[in-house]
Amino acid sequence: MGLHFAPTEFAQRLERLQAAMARDRLDAMFLFAQESLYWLTGYDTFGFCFFQCLVVKADGRMALLTRSADLRQARQTSLIDDIRIWKDARDAAPAAELKTLAKELGLSGKRIGAEYETQGLTHRNGSRLEAQFEGFAELHDASALVPALRAVKSPAEIGFVRRAAELSDAADTAAVAHLRGGVDEGEILAAMHDAIFRAGGDYPANEFIIGSGGEALLCRYKSGRRQLDAQDQLTLEFAGTWRHYHAALMRTHVVGAPRALHLPYHAAAKEALLACEAELRPGRTAGDVFAAHARILDRHGLSAHRLNACGYSLGAKFTPSWMDPPMFYEGNDLVLVPGMSMFLHMVLMDSQSSTAMCLGRTSLIGESACEPINGKSLDLVIR
Repeated sequence: MGLHFAPTEFAQRLERLQAAMARDRLDAMFLFAQESLYWLTGYDTFGFCFFQCLVVKADGRMALLTRSADLRQARQTSLIDDIRIWKDARDAAPAAELKTLAKELGLSGKRIGAEYETQGLTHRNGSRLEAQFEGFAELHDASALVPALRAVKSPAEIGFVRRAAELSDAADTAAVAHLRGGVDEGEILAAMHDAIFRAGGDYPANEFIIGSGGEALLCRYKSGRRQLDAQDQLTLEFAGTWRHYHAALMRTHVVGAPRALHLPYHAAAKEALLACEAELRPGRTAGDVFAAHARILDRHGLSAHRLNACGYSLGAKFTPSWMDPPMFYEGNDLVLVPGMSMFLHMVLMDSQSSTAMCLGRTSLIGESACEPINGKSLDLVIR
């Protein structure tokens, strides 16, 4: 069995889930989010692109409904004993088979929490799910239940986050080593991934963001490469990943002489990041952190160039994104607690002058303050 955590760790997670289910008066959970399945059982697959569901009853009994391609995947990577297979066919109806399983498990007329907000349950399959269970059981949207539990990491998980942070720093070092005019962006990406994979790391849950020149202002990956100019800017947002746990970094590096705005923009981003990290402590809210971001950057006259969010939680995530709730935006009243792993990014994108400046790193929230665990130097890299 390829479990990355001790059985006692999974037992504690199940106990936390059962307590949350009892609080919400749920007789069972239908887990469709791959992150939930991995967190609760160790089940590691990208088979969630098809219909699959882990049923968890209030008494702790679990049963997985999946495809034949994932049967051995579940046996090898998880602690799930009860694995049911729905058959690929022209008339396949996995939602109906889930109802049959639910009936066997005594869930007729019960309150069932379902994870709707996930790539693991398409709208089409969700509609079929609701049609099958209408009149059979009460389905309630419990999409936020497990993510809230996952947001607070155990000591064992924090060890994985720290290892991911080390990998992110190794990738950053590899990128800077290749930073010069004439270098293709593909060489930089290759060096970054090489540093992570050679150290035993994993694929990230989404592509690394890389952009130079005018594309340094983009906040998403796009296909196509260019070579760096002798005078250029390069924005990178990436993550070290260890057993699916992520630790992200974001940087804008300068090739050649900095533009007139690079230095003051970097100074503002650094000031804002440190102000946000000062708010990243138990008892403060996610909205408090964003308020610090907005206050500093707006004071520098950069309100038109900043984003409306400045970071989010990180953990064990699967495609298409490594972003986890909670997110830092205006008015978010979620209270921060110890054990959270948070990525803060100060993103400045000035379209008028085509100037980019980004600065971000990952921190762990401790008992009284946060601890940045990667990107220890906040100096502007100029090569």
